[in-house]
Amino acid sequence: MKVCFALSILLHGAMLMAVSMAFPIRWITTPLRTYRVDFIRPPVKEIKEKESPDDLVEQAPPRPAHTTEDTISLDTTDVRYVSYARMVKEILMAEWTYPTEAKDNLIEGHLLAFFTLDRDGSLKDLKILESSGFSILDNEALRAIKAAAPFPPFPSTITVSRLHIKAMFDYQLAARSIPSTPNH
Repeated sequence: MKVCFALSILLHGAMLMAVSMAFPIRWITTPLRTYRVDFIRPPVKEIKEKESPDDLVEQAPPRPAHTTEDTISLDTTDVRYVSYARMVKEILMAEWTYPTEAKDNLIEGHLLAFFTLDRDGSLKDLKILESSGFSILDNEALRAIKAAAPFPPFPSTITVSRLHIKAMFDYQLAARSIPSTPNH
């Protein structure tokens, strides 16, 4: 009986070794790849290090009191628009995805979209100012903006009747490996 048991263990071990050589399990040692999609804002113009308050007044263009339109980016620092722009950006990010076909074919690019909102938050105009060069990426950005509309109405800090918004969409695949944990 002991001989049969020992013989069985040897035969099973040999079969397991033969199967593992024929069908190696490489997926255990292969690091996982993860992808990340980021909004990247356009470059900001450099600011002079030492500016006097008089320089700032001279640089700021006079804005008429009857202005009914204004243009901002989603990363504006203008205190009148910053909270609304942040809200619009969060709504857009919830709708925006990286197209699977583009991800599978490793297509990357960035585009600049331009859209106009009325005081009630409704979308009035939408266009691509700078294309990514790939219609699949451009179409996804347009789809995300349309799906996010209507946006919330303007808060009281925004006194214009129409707000033009520039939004940069950056499609970028980034592969990184997950560090292995040491055995204890």
